[in-house]
Parts: sequence; structure tokens; C-alpha cells
Amino acid sequence: MSNVIVLGGGAAGLMCALTAAKLGRQVLVLEKSNKIGKKILMSGGGRCNFTNLSIEPENFLSDNPHFCKSALKLYTQWDFIKLVEQHGIDYEERKHQQLFCTDSAKQILAMLRTECEQVGVTIWTHCEISSITTLQSPNQTKDESNEEQRGNRYKLKFSRNKGDAETNHTLSVESLVVATGALSIPSLGGSGMGYDIAQQFSLKLTERRAGLVPFMFSDNFKPVCERLSGLSVEVEVSCNGQEFSESLLFTHRGISGPAILQISSYWRPGESISVNLLPGIVAEEWLCKEKLAKGKSLLKTVLQQQLSKALVAELQNLWWPEQTDKILAEFADQQLKNIGKQLNQWVLKPSATEGYRTAEVTLGGVDTASISSKTMEAKHQPGLFFIGEVLDVSAHLGGFNFQWAWSSGSAAGHYV
Repeated sequence: MSNVIVLGGGAAGLMCALTAAKLGRQVLVLEKSNKIGKKILMSGGGRCNFTNLSIEPENFLSDNPHFCKSALKLYTQWDFIKLVEQHGIDYEERKHQQLFCTDSAKQILAMLRTECEQVGVTIWTHCEISSITTLQSPNQTKDESNEEQRGNRYKLKFSRNKGDAETNHTLSVESLVVATGALSIPSLGGSGMGYDIAQQFSLKLTERRAGLVPFMFSDNFKPVCERLSGLSVEVEVSCNGQEFSESLLFTHRGISGPAILQISSYWRPGESISVNLLPGIVAEEWLCKEKLAKGKSLLKTVLQQQLSKALVAELQNLWWPEQTDKILAEFADQQLKNIGKQLNQWVLKPSATEGYRTAEVTLGGVDTASISSKTMEAKHQPGLFFIGEVLDVSAHLGGFNFQWAWSSGSAAGHYV
């Protein structure tokens, strides 16, 4: 008989399970899909950006920016790095202090699975929850009352597919951990199940929307993106007081790449973003100097010193289509300054994001006001815990969301 049931075999759920089992709890993990850790396996291009050397509260997004601090302090990036090293997994540091497996994300999942096996965690896949009830309801049967006296608080009914057979189960448990993830990437098991459980027990939800997600366009900029599809350029992108310096990638639908994924978490429908195509260069001053030094050159030729030929061709069609053959010396200074300003502040208005289908995270979730930041337990629902992405905590790209999974999972694991 298990003391603890964890709903969800992702990063947070597995970390919680192994932590609790190390402390002597009997743990059962119920995973809906056919395998555990699907998001781990696909992350970082199959290399798993498992944490970051610089973890700060400022890297996290929540209606309560202080909520994440306690868990992040309890189980740090150094704790997870130590675990990775104990398992002999080679890793490398990439830009922005991101840590990736040198070989494969499979190693991180294998490590978590091994840790779970060593402390007796049971993992069942293909499980579909049909109901969760509290054993403290006024309509308890005598048997249920006895179960509650033994410490059990919740009764779960679920089905399990094993091969060609489906079996139905009813289990009672003392602690129930909701690690079901969120709405992002439903093909990897993302769902709103955790939100349904929260609402069942009268926990509030904050607004949810897709984060770390590409932008789409429906205006005349969409054909530009299609023609430039596959082209990457280093930029600074800003919106609502936030700025990120990373690469932008043109796609058939719009724009993506790390800079765009980062800023998408701060963008709202109807708003514009500003893209600086020449970071570190005051473009209007630079163009005026180039006019004096290279007056007989075409504007596109000068710009191709800094930007790709294909991108310059598209900018020419957008910004000076009637003067493609005019040499630099024939441009008025003010016109060059205007083009320079656009190079440093290219204002684009996305029509939408690609939504949960490709979003790496879900912004918003279970309101942290209802949850203990130390234990991850619901304040007014003893024995019910929420960890990972289901909570109103998400983070920047770069290993921060995995660190939240490890930290929140470990926090709950100590108290279930």
C-alpha cells in the first residue's frame, strides 16, 4: 500500500517520487501516457537543457514573484548538477550558462528512473484517472472511515491499460501530488487535468496562456517570413519593458528562435514587438558615416556587411523599394537616419502565437496564494500537493523550467 501517489511521470513528478521514497515513503507514480519523461527526452534538441548555472528569482514568471524562492533555495542547481555527476553523465555549458547533456537527454531520464528504482518507487503508465474523492466527506462508508483513521485522505479510481487488458483500480492514499504538467505540447501529454483537480478542491486558477512560443503573422509580413524561412539572425527584441539578446529565426508561419520565444511570455494579443537587427550599432550614425566613406556604394551593399543578402533584399522591398539603384551619396541624410532607426527598432505586430501546440510552457496555472511555498501543499486541503508546470510558475528559456521541476518536486517530496 502506498503512502503517496504522484499523478504524472514528468520531471517534477519523478523528482518528488524519488525524494519521498528516500525518506521512507512508499510511492506510486501514475502516468497517463505510454512512457514517462517525454518532455525530458525532447528538450534541448534531444540533449536536455537540464538547468542553468545562474538561477535567480528574476528568471521566473508568476503573479507572486516571491513564491519560487523557498523551493529554489531548498534544492539548487548545484544539487541537481551533483546528482548528474554522480551518475557519470557528461555535460557542457553553452551560452547564457545553460547546461546540456553532451550525449543524450535519455541519460537524464535513465538517471531519474534508476534513482526511483533504487528506493522502490513504483511507476505505472497508461493510467487514466476517473475520480478523486476525499475520505473526509460526510457520506463515508465504515471502511472508508477506517482508512482515514489509518491516515489516508484521498480515494482514487483509475483504469490501467497493460497490453490488451484494461484493469480498474481503487486506491486510498495519505498524500496526493499533482504533477500533471499543463496545456503546452499536448502531443507529449500536456492537458488541463491538474487544473480540474485544483478546481474540484476549490483552489483558484490564474489566467493561462501559451509561453515560450513562436509568433505568427496574417498581414503582408507573412510572405516575407515564408521567403526568409530558415534564416537566423542575432537580434535584440523587446516588449513591455523586457528585452532579450538572442537569435531570431524566420519560419513559414512567422518568427521563432530563442529571442522570440523569450519575449513571447511578455507579449499580449494586439501588441507589437521591437526588433533591433543591429545590436551594438547606432544604425543611423553608422549609415551616415558609410555615406561619407562609401558614397558610390549601393545601400544594400553596405547593409550586407552586417546582414544576410536575403534579409537585406526584403528590407529594401519594405523600406526603399523605389530607390534600389540609388547610390548611398544620393540618399538624403534624414532618409538614411529613418532607415537606421528602423534597423534598430523594427516594429512588428504578430497576429497571434502558435498556441499550446508548440509552446514550451504554459503561463499561469494554480494560484500560488493557495499553496505553501515551502511544502507545495494546498493550504486548506491537507495532503494535496501541486508541483511543476501546473502551478502559476514558469520561467525563461535556458534550463530554468527544469530547475523549477527539480526544486518544487524536491520540496513536496520532503513533506508528502
